[in-house]
Amino acid sequence: MTQLPPQHRLRLSLHNEVHARPPEPMGMPMALSHVVMACNAQQRDASRAHMAALARDHHLPAPEEGSIHMRMDFGPFKVRWELHTEFVTWTFMRSIAAQGGTERDPEVALDAVPQQWFAELPGECLACLHLWVLPAKEETVMPWLRHVLHEETLVASTVADGLGEVYTDFSVHADGFSRMVLLAGGMTPRRLGRLVQCLLEIETYRMAALLGLPAAREASHVLASAERELAELAEAIRSATRNDEPMLLDRLTRLAGQVESQHAATHSRFSASAAYFELVDKRIEDIAESRLAGMQTIREFMDRRLTPARSTCAWSSRRQDALSQRVSRISNLLRTRVEIEQQQSSQALLATMNTRQGLQLQLQSTVEGLSVAAITYYIVGLVSYMAKAASHHGWPLSPEITAAAAIPVVAGSVWWSLRRLHHRLFTSVS
Repeated sequence: MTQLPPQHRLRLSLHNEVHARPPEPMGMPMALSHVVMACNAQQRDASRAHMAALARDHHLPAPEEGSIHMRMDFGPFKVRWELHTEFVTWTFMRSIAAQGGTERDPEVALDAVPQQWFAELPGECLACLHLWVLPAKEETVMPWLRHVLHEETLVASTVADGLGEVYTDFSVHADGFSRMVLLAGGMTPRRLGRLVQCLLEIETYRMAALLGLPAAREASHVLASAERELAELAEAIRSATRNDEPMLLDRLTRLAGQVESQHAATHSRFSASAAYFELVDKRIEDIAESRLAGMQTIREFMDRRLTPARSTCAWSSRRQDALSQRVSRISNLLRTRVEIEQQQSSQALLATMNTRQGLQLQLQSTVEGLSVAAITYYIVGLVSYMAKAASHHGWPLSPEITAAAAIPVVAGSVWWSLRRLHHRLFTSVS
């Protein structure tokens, strides 16, 4: 047996991802009840435990820790449990008798499910759907179908390249469930399972996508208020004085914080809705529908009814991005104006400092002149004392003449010494 090299720790999980949530092969006639529960992280864990409780009550093995998908056969019914990012889906299936007659109430899969256990599903119900898969050759199906669905809102089309027909009214009936009927022809169990899974996912992702609509409507009010305030700030900045700028900058900073906070709170919701809308489009494409005479197709219904909500979510996202960019541009404009004024103030301050430095140099020169006079006075005084003492030893000049002759020599020497000292200091600094 060939020995494999070291394996990546994620190899098996990544390889098995293509086999995640495979379609359920099924026969006919079949009733399905599909429930979507919006859950947080804690409720998703509780959902797995709830599935384990049902398995334990029927003496079946519990789900594996960390599992995100499970199918179980409980005899009278089957359960398909799937864990998604924001919600958990429960699909209950059971075989039923052929449906017919105009007044007969339809059999549903939930009739075989423990009702107390079902009522305690963790999370909040986002969508629930009864789906019946029936043979297309049953002649009594059409009168029964008109009894099950609302004829005034009926949507229907052929699917699977003409091998089946799907009927729904996209309405919530008295039991709280929407309804869908699939009349299937000569399809294999696996292809029928894939078709049913696509139909269930259309309803699931349609509802998940619409979660962004309330957020978009709420965001529109916040954005309208922020846009008005931004326009007022832009007008105020145009005519503002230097004293007004700190107040305007504070208002602009607060507005930027409000816009970014609201953007952060809704960006993930809008991104998720966009992804769900794309999944709806893909699943409608996968069922390969075509028109039934005189009936509106699922794609036409979705395009007409979902497009406004889709556009609202997309427009709110673009509007947030545009407002954030406008706030940033105006903030940069105001900061640039403040910086220019600060530079002008700095230049005026430097000019004042230069003037003061010139005055200091003039004062220093005056002080230096006085210093030369003072030093000369003291040195000439010393020379006078020396001349008086030397006159007793034969110095030919009187002390007064000696002092007078020494004044220019001493003054010149002191002045030259100070200039030389200044030169050395300036040379060392530069």
